[in-house]
Amino acid sequence: MQRLLFLCGCLWAGVFVVSGCSSDKAAPPKVTTTESASSSNPESKPIDDVELALNWLPEAEHGGFYAADVHGLFAERQLRVKIIPGGPGVPVIQNVASGKVMFGVTNADQVLLQRAQEADVVAIFAPIQQSPRCIMVHKKSGITKFDDLKDMTLAINVNQTFLGYMKKKLPLTNVHVVPYAGSIAPFLEDERLGQQAYSFSEPFLAEQKGGDPLNLMVSDLGFNPYTSVLITRAEVIEKQPVLVYRMVAACRLGWRKYLDDPAKTNEHIHSLNQEMGLEILAFGTRTLQPLCEAGLSAPDRLGEMTAERWTMLAEQLVEGGALKAGAVDPAKAFDGGF
Repeated sequence: MQRLLFLCGCLWAGVFVVSGCSSDKAAPPKVTTTESASSSNPESKPIDDVELALNWLPEAEHGGFYAADVHGLFAERQLRVKIIPGGPGVPVIQNVASGKVMFGVTNADQVLLQRAQEADVVAIFAPIQQSPRCIMVHKKSGITKFDDLKDMTLAINVNQTFLGYMKKKLPLTNVHVVPYAGSIAPFLEDERLGQQAYSFSEPFLAEQKGGDPLNLMVSDLGFNPYTSVLITRAEVIEKQPVLVYRMVAACRLGWRKYLDDPAKTNEHIHSLNQEMGLEILAFGTRTLQPLCEAGLSAPDRLGEMTAERWTMLAEQLVEGGALKAGAVDPAKAFDGGF
């Protein structure tokens, strides 16, 4: 999509300066004179109703999206966003690609895998820069690094892309991989069992139940997909760039608000998902902050994405056997112009 002119500054400001900008500077999209005029007077612009489909039940990993709703950041940008919780087997990417919903949340590796299956979805915002994916093991097992994973059982779903990458990078001597049951109960019963986890969730639960978890961060192996990525269709980006910009702007501010002041949003998430207590949500926010801010080129670039990261991820998926070489163009999987 060609963006020759960009609106510099907030879409809702009363004065606009238009200049030539590169799309990798997170500048707003090209707008027409009519769009500029109506944007300067929010009350004259109708409210847009959109849906945002989550890839799981409401948790800390979605905190910034809920914060944008709770604190009125969507409404300030003339958006009425219906956030739809996900769950096991919910086809978020397919629902976005088919137009059933306009926006969705998923992880970067899934974007590439589904684009290889001709799902035309594009990532537009990546709030969690460093993957929270980890292998949770017991401290008393003596395991302190990935090379120590031997003579044990790992509970990991076979469709997890990091598993193929781990098998390429690690010896995993006498390691038996079994399906993850979605519970920490087997972990608590067997010190020679490790399991897939997110660093802000399962380890907290394990400690609460008397366990001694230690996290081996998969990103330390170099496999580091953007997480909780906001996606939409290429058609939406092409035909409604101003709406997409407003959505991304609200989500970026929402994530900043959530990381700095999460209490009200966490109360809302708890009301939607009773299994997420306020203590684990508070722990989740604290754990998420460094993951969201890791490696940013500047503090205000929350959610930015780079071509280098997407290209590396595509190469790793090929190396791990999840993708065929040349099956997907990573440059088309994301748009950093918002």
